[in-house]
Parts: sequence; C-alpha cells; structure tokens
Amino acid sequence: MERKTLFADILIPLPVKGTFTYRIPHTLNEFVTEGQRVAVQFGKKKIYSGLIKKIHTNVPEYTPKYILHLIDESAVTNEIQFKFWSWMSAYYLCAEGEIMNAALPSSLKLASESNVLLSPSFVPDNDYLDEHEFKLTEALMQKKRLAVGDISKVLGFQNVLPLLRKMIDKNYLYMEEELKDGFKQRREKFIFLNPAFFDDEELMKLEMDKLSSRAHKQLELLMFFLQQSGFPANKGFRIKKDELLKKSNKTTAVLNALIEKEILFEENKVVSRLEFKAGRRDVADINLSEHQENAVKKISADFKTKDVVLLHGVTSSGKTEIYIKLIQETLEKGKQVLYLLPEIALTTHIIQRLQQYFGKRIGVYHSRYNPNERAEIWRNIIGLDKDENTEKYDIILGPRSAMFLPFSNLGLVIVDEEHDSSYKQFDPAPRYNARDASIYLALLHKAKVILGSATPAIESYYNAMLGKYGYAQLSERYGGIEMPEISVVDMKSEYKRKTIKTNFSSVLIKKISKALAEKKQVILFQNRRGFSLRIECKQCNWIPQCKNCDVTLTYHKNSELLKCHYCGYSSSIPPTCNDCGSQDLRMMGFGTEKVEEDLQMIFPEAKITRMDLDSTRKKNAFQKIISDFEERKTDILTGTQMVTKGLDFDNVNVVGVLSTDNMLSFPDFRAHETSFQLMSQVSGRAGRKGRQGQVVLQSWNPDHQIIKNVVFNDYQSMYINQLREREKFHYPPFYRLINIKVKHKDFKVLNKGADVFANILKSKFGKLVIGPEFPMIGRIRLYYIKNIMLKLPKSKSQTDMKKLLLDCLEEYRKLAAYKSVLIQFDVDPQ
Repeated sequence: MERKTLFADILIPLPVKGTFTYRIPHTLNEFVTEGQRVAVQFGKKKIYSGLIKKIHTNVPEYTPKYILHLIDESAVTNEIQFKFWSWMSAYYLCAEGEIMNAALPSSLKLASESNVLLSPSFVPDNDYLDEHEFKLTEALMQKKRLAVGDISKVLGFQNVLPLLRKMIDKNYLYMEEELKDGFKQRREKFIFLNPAFFDDEELMKLEMDKLSSRAHKQLELLMFFLQQSGFPANKGFRIKKDELLKKSNKTTAVLNALIEKEILFEENKVVSRLEFKAGRRDVADINLSEHQENAVKKISADFKTKDVVLLHGVTSSGKTEIYIKLIQETLEKGKQVLYLLPEIALTTHIIQRLQQYFGKRIGVYHSRYNPNERAEIWRNIIGLDKDENTEKYDIILGPRSAMFLPFSNLGLVIVDEEHDSSYKQFDPAPRYNARDASIYLALLHKAKVILGSATPAIESYYNAMLGKYGYAQLSERYGGIEMPEISVVDMKSEYKRKTIKTNFSSVLIKKISKALAEKKQVILFQNRRGFSLRIECKQCNWIPQCKNCDVTLTYHKNSELLKCHYCGYSSSIPPTCNDCGSQDLRMMGFGTEKVEEDLQMIFPEAKITRMDLDSTRKKNAFQKIISDFEERKTDILTGTQMVTKGLDFDNVNVVGVLSTDNMLSFPDFRAHETSFQLMSQVSGRAGRKGRQGQVVLQSWNPDHQIIKNVVFNDYQSMYINQLREREKFHYPPFYRLINIKVKHKDFKVLNKGADVFANILKSKFGKLVIGPEFPMIGRIRLYYIKNIMLKLPKSKSQTDMKKLLLDCLEEYRKLAAYKSVLIQFDVDPQ
C-alpha cells in the first residue's frame, strides 16, 4: 500500500512573515495532528519547536526540510487560537510568530539556543532517573547550564526535545529565562503519621504509654495531631508543620522528638503558590441592591441582541457582585469564563473574593508565575492534564496575557477597569489592546463580553451610546455609602501665604492629622516614582542626562543613584556640575520616595508605606503591602498609579492627589480623559461603611475644567467636551490611528530615512499622514526615533488601508540605503 506524502505548515516563534512548509516523515503520518509542537530546523543550524498550523498534500515549489520529530503526543493549541492569531496579525500588523511567542509559556518554546539548567529543587536519585536523564543531570552538575543544541552532543542523539519536555514537567530542569524571573518553587514541610501505625492499634497504644510516663508534651502533641486528623478514619492526613505547631501551641523541639522516634514523619513538599479553598459561600446568597438587580436584568436583556455590554458603575457600586452572578450563570451552561484585570497586582485582591464562591475552579495566569506553572495551567485548559485529582479550571483570572490561553468553550469575558492603559502592550510586538482583542476572541467563541468601569474609555462609551454595545449603569454606591467630598486646594494661594510644608498643603495636612487621630487610613497619589525628578545646577541649569536616551535621570534616594526609567542606565550623583564645575546642585520636583520621606518627618508616629514599581519588584511584595494595609498595620499608603486601581479598603477616610497639573499638561490627546480617570478612581478609594470620605486635589490651576468634572463626578460633561475636540481634530472614536515609529542609531540616516518613508506614505494616503516628527523623547536605548501618524477615517475599509500601508513598507524595503532602518507599527496607540 502506497503511503501518502504529507506536508505541514509550521509556525515558528520568530518575527518572520507567515508559515513554513516542512515534509512529514512517513513514520509520523499516523501521529501528527494540527496544533502539535514539532522540532524543526530553521536556517542552517538552529532548531525550534514550531506549531503545526495545517497538514496537507500540496507539494511546495522548493525542496522542504523534514520535521525532525514530534514533541507532544497531542495538540497544545486549537483551531480557534490559530484564527485568533491570524486576526491579530492582520489587525496589529505583526507576524503570527510574534503572537505565538507572546502567547506560549517559555517552557513550550524549546529552541536549540535555549539554555537548560537543573532545578534548584532537584535532588539526585538514581532509582528514579533513566539512563538519559542520569547522563544529562550529571553533565549539568558539572557544566551548570547547557544549550539545547549541546545536549544532543552529550546524549549522542538528535531527538532531545521530548526528553527535555518530560524532565521539565517533572521539575528536574528549568529554562534559563525561568530562573531570570527569580522564581523558586514554594516548598513547605508537612507532618504525617508513620504508616506502621495505620493497622496496628497495639503498637500505637504502646508508644502512647511510653510517652505518658516521661514525655507529656510529646503525648499532648501526638494526641492533638490524631484529633485533627480524625484517626483512624483519615489515615493519610497531612498537616503543614507551621500550622500544627501554631494550633497545638507546642515547640519545634517537641515535634522533632516525635519525628526522631519515627512516630511522625516530615516531608518537604512542593506546593502551589495558589492555595484555593473550596468555595464556602453560595452565589444565591448574594443580596443585590435594587440598582444591582436592575443592572443584571439590563445586561441579560442586552445580551439577547448584543455581544458586548458596558457596565458603567461608580466606584464601590458593587460591580464585582454582578460579575459573580454572571459567572455563575455561565458555569451553569457548562462554559468557561475569562476575567481580565489590568494589573497583576489586582489578581491577589480579587481572587480572595471570587474563591469564596468558586474555590478550586479558578486558575490564575500571569507572568509573575514561573513558566512551568503557566504551562500547567495551559495544559489544564486544553485538557492535557491527566491527573484525576486536579480540577479543571472553568474560570481564568489574569492580566492581558491570559487571553492567549487555549479556551475551547468560552462563554463570558469580563474586562474589569476596561479603560485602563495597562491593557495595551507597548513593546515588543504584538502591540495589542487586550480589551479590543478579547472582544474578537469572544466573537470566535460566540461568547458575551462585559466591559466594566467607573470611568469608561471614551471609545467604549461612544459605542454604547451609538447602540453598538449594550449599556447598564450603577449610579449609586452599594449600601447607601456617600460619594466622597472633594476639596480643591489652590497651591498658588498656599504658596503666597507660605503654608505649604514640603509638597503638602495646610488643608491636606489637617485632614491627614484628623484621620490619623481617629485611627483612619490615608492614601496619597503621586504619579512619579523616585525621590526627585531631576538634579539641576543652580549656576548654569545643567541637568544630568541618560547616556543612552534623551531623558533626564531621576534621583532614587534608597539606592543613592540617578536612574533612567527607559533603559535602566544608572550613575552616581556627580559632586560638581559637569559644565561649570559648581558644587551648588539642587533637587527639582518630587517622586514617591520624597513623599514617603516628607510624611515621616511630618507624621513621625505614623506607619507609612510606599507602593510603586521600585517597592513591588520582589515576589509577594505587593501582596504584603496590601495585606498590611487591610490589617491596618499601615496608616498612610503613598504610591503611583497602583494606588488608583480597583482596591477596596474599609478604613480609608482621606485621599490626596499631590499634583494634578503634571497629568493635565501632558502632551497627548488623551491627557484630559486619563487625568479624569485617575483622579476619579483614586478618589473612589475614600469613604466606606456609613462615613463620607474626604479627597484633596492639590493644583496650581484649580479652575481647570477637568478638575471641576472630577469634583462633581461629571463623566458626561467630560465625555461631551472631549468628544467635540476629537471630532474636530480627527481623533478616536471618529478616526483610527496608526503610529509608525522609525528608528536608527545614526541621526542622519534616521532623518533621511523617515522623510523618504513619509513621502511614500503621502503618495498613497495624502493628508492622512502626519509627520515625521520627533517624539517627546527622541532617543531611547541609543536609537533615535521619529514618529509618523496615520489618521484613518472609519468610513474607509481598515483592511484595505492596512494592506496599502504594508505595500508602502514593501516599497521602502527595496531601497538599499534604508535596509537598516527599523519600522514599528502601533495600531490604536494608547
């Protein structure tokens, strides 16, 4: 019987256009399937794990290379994902390989240049290692790390990727990038009873008699353990060592004595960082207010005719309870739920509420988890987890990357805080907006979407008012809680009266003092991290600059360094001015570090904590800051945008925005909208449980229209004013924008190259092309930058326009003088 010759179109996780056709060896014909990972040679030497996108019999025009071997027995991706990636590639003008690279956990992207290391938790045990595993672990003990390509030489055969996959799954090995995440497996010590006692009551009685005569504390601890375990019914009971000692009020020495006598055993066990308890509360027990009930009914009615509904609810209006109701309805239909949040930081906070109802049905997926853990969730979602004891996740909670998981039966997508700019991926490609992309993902699954916000994005609200989206509103806070009282402080007047203390107005200081006296808590928002924004020479105005970027260095007092927030460059503080030699250097502006220091000086008895990117870099740092604030161990929390997010604290009475002017004066068409959102969101943290909160906005321009809108919680006026301006000047939601970033290390080449590309664009798009022009920061990481903006009317076909744009790029790429010029597309820039 003649065997059919099959070919496979393979997707490679690289920024290259399209797929590549490989021949499938006859021996693999019966085993290959679309969505499987395969090892393929790409280029002269490199080997990658690619994905089979399509299997066919069409002979390519060139002589194809063979697939080297299969990595998986089953598919790790599905057809809907491939459709989603194809749409993203076309819409966001990037390669599908770039999307694949962003979507897959790194442990699913083995490549010949990837380095492999032994897991920190690996313990050599020859009884459990086969010949190849033993040989590789021995080599890694000597070499510390090996490239995948070199492992083939060590083992003497090419087909190493399946072996590596198995050893990674067993937690014997890690990819190098996993270790760069700073991940260490969480291990805890568990105590359990010696199995010898399970069926021998006489032996147990004998040991107890021995203890009763000379070791009363050990006997008490053993009795407590047996009582906790329900012995003899629950013979396999295990309890955390710390928990046992705490509950029994016994010392480690007492427990160690029982372990030495081999009555109790101790094991050091790898545990999940997410320990979800079974749901203890019933969704039916949630008592919705009349406003919440009406919102649920409106959403349900709108879902009959529309796929997307905007839930517009003021801060603390009870949107989460509505989400929980909708999640329950979706699960009852046997469908999956994707719950998106703008920040990793918020997952810890919201998961505590959701797990009360859904327990172990929730999976959390984000980049702070190690890639093996993310791969486990991936395999669980697609159905490759064969462990019968592991519950399949029906609800996935996470930031934007969670939408890439291999859902098969998605029923509901919730995009909480849908206005937040964190949903936008900036670098590297794909530069997507997870809010918009998840709507298309839901369309592929025939699922419904809820966009939730107290301050919706203008584009979302516009779509709701047009009738494209459904619309439900919650205009009152849950439980009759009053909206906060907002005071605006004129900093010019305070300055004239000399009542400003460091960067705090007398009004704000009085309100903070009163709140602390009443044992209430305070949140202060300053949207700049670091200590001072810059150091400046008083004689000649010289300011230290980054050597890689055209940006001022920010002073960080904790590290005593000047740092660039764009490339990471740092330097020590110069003793004198580089230009004139003067020693008279002064600090200008203030960041969160300075705020923290000033607060310590003004309120020395208060416990003050800072929450920004610098203070939350370490694992669990954010969680500790939040838990300390919830438990009222912290009196004042100061920070950047992190403190404006959807966090809910009962005891916060005062919120202060230290500088409204920096936000309002930022040169961007969204600056006023963003300022309104940030000020409104952080104001919403004030006031709970029957007490009206107090908010202080410090401004040198207190009559600004946006500040007035915030004071009166007037979203509608802000929306109308901004919409008028955007229509006039051709901005979203009336036009779509594509920002084209042109980059090169040579200033002259960049200038000429940007002009040439802009002329090509203008020959096709005419007046729709703006630029080229330098952005606010004209050089980053040694690359000079110019921007070209395309403003595309919504009346024209976006598909045709983007095809024309790619034709322009292809024409430009034919010019030899500019082959080294980098071109980056950012569709719907934020």
